[in-house]
Amino acid sequence: MKSHCVRTPNCAAVAVFPSFNFKLLRNKLVFRNDTRSLPCYRMRDIPTLSVVGDGSCLRRRQQRLRPLEGKTTVSSSSGTESSCVVSREEYADEEDFIKAGGSEIVYVQMQQNKHLAMQSRISDKLPQISVANGILDLVVIGCGPAGLALAAESAKLGLNVGLIGPDLPFTNNYGVWEDEFKGLGLQGCIEHVWRDTIMYLDNDNPLFIGRAYGRVSRHLLHVELVRRCLESGVSYLSSKVESIVEGIDGHSHIFCDSDTVITCRLATVASGAASGKLLQYEVGGPRVCVQTAYGVEVEVESSPYDPDLMVFMDYRDFSKQNNQSPEAEYPTFLYAMPMSPTRIFFEETCLASKDAMPFKLLKTKLMSRLETMGVRVIKTYEEEWSYIPVGGSLPNTEQRNLAFGAAASMVHPATGYSVVRSLTEAPKYASAIARIIKSDQSNNILVRGNFVNISMEAWNTLWPQERKRQRAFFLFGLALIVQLDIEGIRTFFNTFFRLPKWMWWGFLGSTLSSSDLVIFAFYMFVIAPNNLRMNLIRHLLSDPTGATMIRTYLTLA
Repeated sequence: MKSHCVRTPNCAAVAVFPSFNFKLLRNKLVFRNDTRSLPCYRMRDIPTLSVVGDGSCLRRRQQRLRPLEGKTTVSSSSGTESSCVVSREEYADEEDFIKAGGSEIVYVQMQQNKHLAMQSRISDKLPQISVANGILDLVVIGCGPAGLALAAESAKLGLNVGLIGPDLPFTNNYGVWEDEFKGLGLQGCIEHVWRDTIMYLDNDNPLFIGRAYGRVSRHLLHVELVRRCLESGVSYLSSKVESIVEGIDGHSHIFCDSDTVITCRLATVASGAASGKLLQYEVGGPRVCVQTAYGVEVEVESSPYDPDLMVFMDYRDFSKQNNQSPEAEYPTFLYAMPMSPTRIFFEETCLASKDAMPFKLLKTKLMSRLETMGVRVIKTYEEEWSYIPVGGSLPNTEQRNLAFGAAASMVHPATGYSVVRSLTEAPKYASAIARIIKSDQSNNILVRGNFVNISMEAWNTLWPQERKRQRAFFLFGLALIVQLDIEGIRTFFNTFFRLPKWMWWGFLGSTLSSSDLVIFAFYMFVIAPNNLRMNLIRHLLSDPTGATMIRTYLTLA
């Protein structure tokens, strides 16, 4: 069976506005002469748009895009082929393309387009966005956990909220610390819990972390977040967003595929890391790195692990690879969830690398590891291709459009975790957005042209200086990790998990303050072996992230 990742017109979206004069609206829209609020769009999408100023910024943006790359085909273990026509015109620039999948984009899209029959469609649950409802207060673009959570929380505060994005299921497997999901009231969405979590570094003696770990039910989490949207009154349109345009009336116009437009007072992008077409990011920031993982859920004859323990990291080298081999360039570990004595989810993971570790190489390493461990696979239930951009620049916090989740660079740079943070911060962020919208409704601030300053209130809620200090520290750690070889990685984590529990718990959960992180750094330096100490000093003095971290810490506001 062959499936093609080629976008086709969305007939359902057209039906929403059968008599809407799309071209007439486009002719009336005007960009302000403030380049910070210029949207990112393709000229073929809005051919009659009037531009105030010489439009040079738009031309420069277009010149960065490359022509069609061609068609690529890959096969899964089941023999199913997937092919995709890749065009870099779909992305704002090279970094945006890397965030979307880069050289591994076909596998990424194959993961995104998995068919999971158990998960219902959002369009079957939420009412469709209707022009009869007038101008929406807020449009949330993106239907992942972050987008659904923000839409629900915003609508609970009385806003008229529309949700726009492709109607796709949650396809990635989510693992969480059980206590964190309990704190969010989502313990009912955990399908399996392990009483403790372990890791192996360089021998067969496990290190017990002392924290329960859970596997999230993708189906139950999807049901719960869609239910919250339904109960709070969120409406929905299944469509891809092409651009966001600011009109002279101060409103945002969301241009979707199939010539559909939605008008709102404020737009928030939660469509994933590759959102450069809809958002502007800071220039000159750190290079984005990538965490890749290839996983399989399988039935085996016998498990090498205790089914009551979750294997967070297994860095043991079963293959004893030569240091000159391609495998040695990318230190990897095994992440394992024993669902029963014979059913296990195995995932070979590259924590972070400057260039994405290819999925084919990850698969080869995983199969070699399992064979050396004596694991005989009887049946494969599912394959997973996990691709998580980490690091990179923050969004420009002076722009009009807002962002949330991975689009807002909320992924933990050193771990790749983001779901818990997004779900935790959604209520507070929604409150900030509601204050902006309600201020507009009472004072007509948006139409008077002061929107950029008002938007900064929401940006500062999401990225206050304290959060920027924490992120600078994490980016320093990320840059260190990608430079370490397998022995350096083992030494690092052996030291990391000797820290007081509150320190490494807080580091993994992004709950340590910037002051706590300084204490964390000194404590780790004291207990580290001399070779790691030298690495830390050298890294602080020579890597740009060291200077950036110090500068960010010294910035008061």
